[in-house]
Amino acid sequence: MSIISIVLILLVACEFFYIMYLETLATTSATTSRVFHLKQEKLADQAVNTLFKNQGVYNGLIGVGLVYSVFFATASLEISRLILVYIILVALYGSLTSDKKIILTQGGLAILAFISTFFN
Repeated sequence: MSIISIVLILLVACEFFYIMYLETLATTSATTSRVFHLKQEKLADQAVNTLFKNQGVYNGLIGVGLVYSVFFATASLEISRLILVYIILVALYGSLTSDKKIILTQGGLAILAFISTFFN
C-alpha cells in the first residue's frame, strides 16, 4: 500500500476518533450541537445523550479497525478497502436520509482514501 493511501486512511481514522469524541465525551458541547445541527438542550436529553454515546463507540471502533488494517493486519489492503466501502455506504445512506452534505463531510475523505488504494 502506498504512503499516500496510508496517510489518507489514518486521516479517516482520525476523523472517526473525532466523531467518537464529539458523541461520547463532548456530547452536549456547542461544537457537537453545531456539527450535528441539534440544540444543546436536545443533546442533553437523556435518551438522545445515550444514543449519541452508543453511536460514538461504533465510530471509534471504525477508527480502531482502520488503524488495525494499516499497522497490524496481514491483509491490510483488503481490510482497509472493506472498512472504507462501509464508511462510504453509510455516508451515502446518511446523505439520502438526513443531510445531503454527509456524503462529502463524512464520506469524502474515505472516498479519496479508497480510490488511492488502487494506485501504487
